[in-house]
Amino acid sequence: MITDQVLEGDCIDILSSLPEKSVDLVFADPPYNLQLRGDLYRPNMTRVDAVTDEWDQFTSIEEYDDFTRRWLSACRRVLKDTGTLWVIGSYHNIYRVGTILMNLGYWILNDIVWAKTNPLPNLKGTRFTNAHETLLWAQKHQGARYTFNYHAMKVANEDVQMRSIWEIPICTGAERIAINGRKAHTTQKPEALLARVILSSTNPGDIVLDPFFGTGTTGAVAKKLRRRWIGIERDPAYVNVARQRIEAVQPVADESVYLPSNKPRLRRVPFVQLVETGLLQPGQQLFFDKKNISAVVTADGALIYQDARGSIHKIGSQISGAPCNGWEHWYFRDSNGVLQPIEVLRQQVRCES
Repeated sequence: MITDQVLEGDCIDILSSLPEKSVDLVFADPPYNLQLRGDLYRPNMTRVDAVTDEWDQFTSIEEYDDFTRRWLSACRRVLKDTGTLWVIGSYHNIYRVGTILMNLGYWILNDIVWAKTNPLPNLKGTRFTNAHETLLWAQKHQGARYTFNYHAMKVANEDVQMRSIWEIPICTGAERIAINGRKAHTTQKPEALLARVILSSTNPGDIVLDPFFGTGTTGAVAKKLRRRWIGIERDPAYVNVARQRIEAVQPVADESVYLPSNKPRLRRVPFVQLVETGLLQPGQQLFFDKKNISAVVTADGALIYQDARGSIHKIGSQISGAPCNGWEHWYFRDSNGVLQPIEVLRQQVRCES
């Protein structure tokens, strides 16, 4: 599998040549089909450098839909069953892309609003200022295992759950790549946006593919974060810019700084193990939520409550009338007669092992 390279050519042709189920993440920033008519000028009569590139020109909606269907199908083929796809768009195209995405069997996990903190104004004053774009995050198969570094995103958001609205400025200043004083690419995305996408849904060493590579933002960020990457781009000028840009990226040597800040997976401890190790005894009473509601522990790790017999979770649900994590609700009396949560016994088993 060729990685860490920009592949020059048509994305659908090149995707068809890549191995099936070989990619962990696809990030796609396809043509938006903006359908702009005529030039746009600022109040001082300077022309706006809008998206009028040939690659964003389609003769009809039907042609755009067919193009979208073909590249999404090609991406689905190379995506691992555990992989996910991100696609970004504006109101011009994202609803059509989303429909085709679902029709092809992808399952949408989230839609993310990229709220631009410094959007371009609506110069004609005829509409609301378009201050956001939408990202769709989808998995290849509904219910399949996929990577989501939830805790890392929570840490990045000051220990609060990361929400689906991301406030990030558009690409300006030194980050905006220019050639002879003009933008190298009209729709260059900020590295901060790609960093959040890649950090949230991949791990170091995973393969990130971008079928519309442009000036290589995805590859530059992937390399910085020690992910492998593949870029596909048909414009030779963009290819040259991307290769030079990514060549200059040098991640630090300490690989540990790129690992996601996820909580370690704790070893599973079956409730019966507390009985087997003698921490609880058959016939001992447990108390539900420190109340005068008790159940008796059996030798095989079940509880007996009235005429019912079942796990700590099942009996707890029966008592509470709601789903119940028994580890959080059952208590035992310690040697001093003080009620303690059975969770402390589970932690003791983990520490001893």
